[in-house]
Amino acid sequence: MLKKQMYHSLNELANPNGMIIFGGNSDISIPLCELKQAFALNNDIYNRSFSDLSVTNALEYYDTYIADLKPESILIHIGESDIDFFLSAPSEFDQKYVELVRHIRNKVRECRIIIVSLKNYDRDVDIAEINKHLRYIADSEQCEYADISQKRVWNPTQTKNIASFIYATGFVRPLNIKRPIYDLAKILFCFEICSI
Repeated sequence: MLKKQMYHSLNELANPNGMIIFGGNSDISIPLCELKQAFALNNDIYNRSFSDLSVTNALEYYDTYIADLKPESILIHIGESDIDFFLSAPSEFDQKYVELVRHIRNKVRECRIIIVSLKNYDRDVDIAEINKHLRYIADSEQCEYADISQKRVWNPTQTKNIASFIYATGFVRPLNIKRPIYDLAKILFCFEICSI
């Protein structure tokens, strides 16, 4: 409850038209400040993640804690707490997800909506099936899809050095252009596997 009250206070300080991370329990502790500094992310990025976030309550949470920010982009990382729900009612899971996407579009027509897959490093069959549905929803609703399901070779030090070089040489303007969404998803959701 304290986190939710804090989000209301933070929203009063936040700039509208930023990027929102809308995720579950594993996303609450994303170290935004450190990642923004390390990778020269100049965007306003706000983490509005909840430990009890589910596709069944996401629409209510969006209206209560995110809608006033009128996000330019939103990274939706929902489903890790919905595995049992998905297995018992996959079409209802899909329907709730589509309702959320359409609701966001109705509130902020120009919002860039990115559906982020669930991590599936252990190749779990159920999570793989959820990710198939998430990709289908992204395609059918004309959203972007960021697949972070598998560990991939990524050299974060090299990415950081390139960003630092660009910034140090005065090419700050290109950093204001939208980064490819997969790069952002890697940075924000996969920072803990940097030792690969």
